[in-house]
Amino acid sequence: MHRISLVKYVAQAGFCSRRKAAHIIKTGLVKINETIITKPDCIVEDGQVVKVGRRVLKLQKKMYLLLNKPSGYITSHSDEKGRQTVFDLVRDIGKQRLHTIGRLDKNTTGLLVLTTDGDLTQQLAHPKYEVQKTYIATLDKPVSMFDIMQIRKGIYLKDGKVTVDRIARIGSNKAKITLHSGKYRIIRRLFKKLGYNVLVLDRINYAGLTKQGLKNGHWRQLTLAEIKKLKTK
Repeated sequence: MHRISLVKYVAQAGFCSRRKAAHIIKTGLVKINETIITKPDCIVEDGQVVKVGRRVLKLQKKMYLLLNKPSGYITSHSDEKGRQTVFDLVRDIGKQRLHTIGRLDKNTTGLLVLTTDGDLTQQLAHPKYEVQKTYIATLDKPVSMFDIMQIRKGIYLKDGKVTVDRIARIGSNKAKITLHSGKYRIIRRLFKKLGYNVLVLDRINYAGLTKQGLKNGHWRQLTLAEIKKLKTK
């Protein structure tokens, strides 16, 4: 094992997120070789034993999965309403603590990256690392070329101006949209502003990753080349 900060160790062991790890360390719940440590940046050396309470933590092998999310699944680990989560779809990988990179709302389908790599999750969640995503939106009525042009120019919402990289009408009531913005429900809100309801929203590309060969509700592991590409975003 290489030298690693305690907060990273706890997160990469799959115990919790890095933010929560920092909190439990500061509150005195974490030990290194039976000594309570309260500094998240304390370095864990080879051979040292890290515990949270009585539980011994071990670093997990990093995993990177690409899921073709079906409708009806949320991206949280648990839900007070008992709804299905995307993690129910990857149970057969074992007890690895996966995190989603970005989110898709319950009714949105398509590509979602899941990983145990907390550093990558945090990196790609940062606004300056917004990655390119492509969606196909099916609307409740035919979309006019006038509105397509309006979107190309930019639409003002409550949280600011929304611009897209590309948008094209691909059917009377369908549009293909490519953008970098990671704002919440951005495409649904954008069309709502223009008087449309999005009936179906499907993410078909995420940072160059596509659905090729990936059935609805299925997942696969990313290749080394794909992982490297994500890390250089």
